[in-house]
Amino acid sequence: MRTNSTHVRLAAVAVIGAMALAGCSSTGGKKATEEQNAKGGHANTPRFTAALITHSAPGDTFWDMVRKGAQAAADKDNIKLEYYSDPDAAKQASLVQAAVDKKVGGIAVTLAKPNALRKAVKNATAAGIPVDGLNSGTDQMGPMGLIGFFGQDELVAGQAAGDRLKKAGAKQPICIIHEQGNVGLNDRCKGVKEKVPSTKVVYVNGADLPSVRSTITATLQENKKIDWIVGLQGDVSLNAVKAVKSTGSKAKVGTFDTNPGIVKAIQDGTVQFAVDQQPWLQGYLAIDALWFYRNNGDTVGGGKPTLTGPAFVDKSNVDKIADYAKKGTR
Repeated sequence: MRTNSTHVRLAAVAVIGAMALAGCSSTGGKKATEEQNAKGGHANTPRFTAALITHSAPGDTFWDMVRKGAQAAADKDNIKLEYYSDPDAAKQASLVQAAVDKKVGGIAVTLAKPNALRKAVKNATAAGIPVDGLNSGTDQMGPMGLIGFFGQDELVAGQAAGDRLKKAGAKQPICIIHEQGNVGLNDRCKGVKEKVPSTKVVYVNGADLPSVRSTITATLQENKKIDWIVGLQGDVSLNAVKAVKSTGSKAKVGTFDTNPGIVKAIQDGTVQFAVDQQPWLQGYLAIDALWFYRNNGDTVGGGKPTLTGPAFVDKSNVDKIADYAKKGTR
């Protein structure tokens, strides 16, 4: 298992490297900075279009952070960013193919359901379009010919969350999967279950938050011995908090991913911890890596995924990231 320090170090190397390249030229750092500022603050490199294509459902706050990070990199790198998303894997694949047909300069894509995306990604690489992955599908970098991948090992993240539950004495936890067939979500619950074998998986429709709350409420009413709820997405977990309150359950809530609501919930004690994979950073690095490849002919990560997590946010450190959460970067 990789340690949190390794994750931070790998991500930091990628960021520092990209920043250094953006500030260097054969004419010297100062002149490069002056030229960049004269052109509106972005890199003095040829402009191209990059497509960011995710499996996000409408209104998912997590993906707002990913998109903000991607846009920050695009603004810095003189890239025109086009964002598309669809939770239906076949439709997401069609979006990738449309970007190929449009002859974009690079594609960043999530691979929550990799088999459905395989052909479209292959068509992109065959057309000479660099493709990198982010968030979902860590193990697909080699098989799909990606130039890079930015995210966390979801099984390792699930095991880390499971360790927390085990140390807390969890007896009958439930793990909430909000999108069936998503390999990353399956791995998270699998990792939790490896550490706490009594964990039960509950499926909900993450695109319908009222139904998420009603399903968790019904589950708590049916089994009053449930002592932990692990949500795999911030908004789902916040609805779990509401379900706990409405039923009078004593179950504690842990979550994957942060947003301003989760930060506040950790501060007030209604959520115990969040597994943070840094979505803003994932978006940023995925677009920055496309710029790096096109302008340097090389990849970030040495042929291996660049890990952005997992790390934990809890009472001990939540105040440190609260301001960043308000800005939408954590």
